[in-house]
Amino acid sequence: MSGRDDKPNTGVVASVRGSVVDVAFGQRLPPVHSLLRAGAQQQIVLEVLAQQDAQRVRCIALTSTQGLARGDVVADSGGPLKAPVGKGILSRMFDVFGQAIDRMPAPTDVQWRSVHRAPPPLVQRSTRSEIFQTGIKAIDVLVPLERGGKAGLFGGAGVGKTVLLTEMIHNMIGHHEGVSIFCGIGERCREGEELYHEMQQAGVLESMVMIFGQMNEPPGSRFRVGHAALTMAEYFRDDEHRDVLLLIDNIFRFIQAGSEVSGLMGQMPSRLGYQPTMGTELSGLEERIANTEAGAITSIQAVYVPADDFTDPAAVHTFSHLSASIVLSRSRASEGLYPAIDPLQSNSKMATPGIVGERHYALAQQIRHTLAQYDELKDIISMLGLEQLSPEDRKVVARARRLERFLTQPFFTTEQFTGMKGRLVSLEDALDGCERILHDEFKDFPESTLYMIGAIDKAKDKLKATPSRAPAAPVPQPRPVPEAAADEP
Repeated sequence: MSGRDDKPNTGVVASVRGSVVDVAFGQRLPPVHSLLRAGAQQQIVLEVLAQQDAQRVRCIALTSTQGLARGDVVADSGGPLKAPVGKGILSRMFDVFGQAIDRMPAPTDVQWRSVHRAPPPLVQRSTRSEIFQTGIKAIDVLVPLERGGKAGLFGGAGVGKTVLLTEMIHNMIGHHEGVSIFCGIGERCREGEELYHEMQQAGVLESMVMIFGQMNEPPGSRFRVGHAALTMAEYFRDDEHRDVLLLIDNIFRFIQAGSEVSGLMGQMPSRLGYQPTMGTELSGLEERIANTEAGAITSIQAVYVPADDFTDPAAVHTFSHLSASIVLSRSRASEGLYPAIDPLQSNSKMATPGIVGERHYALAQQIRHTLAQYDELKDIISMLGLEQLSPEDRKVVARARRLERFLTQPFFTTEQFTGMKGRLVSLEDALDGCERILHDEFKDFPESTLYMIGAIDKAKDKLKATPSRAPAAPVPQPRPVPEAAADEP
């Protein structure tokens, strides 16, 4: 029996339909998730997804199936897809198979672990709630992130999800002693190359790992790259007891790849063409991201929202796993208010008095209330003009517009495009600035002095730099009122 088991288990290709390959085995069927290899150089890699009957398995290709034909010999590798783990993977870039794609030699001093791992049991999870500071005003004040939690960046195409992710990497590695892992699922290869060079120039590549399954790769590859990234993150958390920042761009592409795999496998689609197993597949990935006694994996995930429709099943299922949702607004992006975070749609489970403190909670509520009032008044302003509002409402509008501009921030990762030096703002400085605006301390300052600054005191420096805009003498009505009216569409 042992002699027979030592022989390589081989089968033959029974059919090829795009990325789906059926393989017939004469003796024993390989188990589900086994890797099979075919082709002259064993370059075609297949993963077993289902056992059709006693002789046949159905596989999904993780590489191109070009050149594969019926009758070709397929060899069972004897195990599942594995990812490299260890200190040797730091500062490197990999594909889904753990092969280096940064034109450098393969890493040494690494172990290989299966990408199919169970989430940590409840008994090992930590129950403490801690805040994870990003240095970005709009996030730290209104949508505080949880250490060991999952935050989603929601938005349509072109509203700044990837820019916000790269800014968080830049800010975190500076004062965060953990490891950052960037997982690109189905995104552009250009973005991966740019990110690599940016991190290299910033000198933070030493504590970072990148893994990519780009949009031109088969759906099987895009579907598994998230699992490979999590296997790497779990090593640093469980074996080295370090905190890990896991950035996923884009989790929607994981769901989309699963939908393609499901369709190719012949499963009946559910609502809007998504796979019937979407909830299970997403949970299998998300539940591995957890805060344990050993360390924490904090995840920030970009989520593309199809046609900006937040009732789409992909967005709804993703929402259910998150401790914070950062919604990016196209209308704010069109006004130049970057980061284009919508403060009324974004929310965080951490924003409670027991976790962030009474002062922070009260301020955040007051900011939301002011911005919500301004939102309601916008229709009246567009129809009748600002002059028709009561004096109290005019004050609300002036405060809200100043808050909106103060919550913008120049990013380090966009310095080369904007010419503005990036700013990292502490939570205390951000809260102090919002509080002073709400107390009308800056009512006589032009709105432009609060736009794209770091701490609030920079507004005074900006005002001195443009003396022609400075108010010459006290006036009965605040100067911003006619300016705000002129700025309104």
